[in-house]
Amino acid sequence: MVRSSYSDVFAISHEREFDEHIAAGDLVRTGPNAFPLYRVIAVYDDKVWVRDVQYGSDGIIGVTLCRKAGGPPATE
Repeated sequence: MVRSSYSDVFAISHEREFDEHIAAGDLVRTGPNAFPLYRVIAVYDDKVWVRDVQYGSDGIIGVTLCRKAGGPPATE
């Protein structure tokens, strides 16, 4: 089951004028708020597999929705 996001429901565009490289291990958020935070599991083309760091639930979203939350990427 794919969850609908607020952006999908209200057709909000998140296009930005700069290219922010999102990679596996990055900590990201999906909007202007500081939370919720997601850990990037994998990136493929324009899709990102993310895991909610608080609840552990997974989701797949567009890379244009992701904003880096700061800090270095996690090392495994």
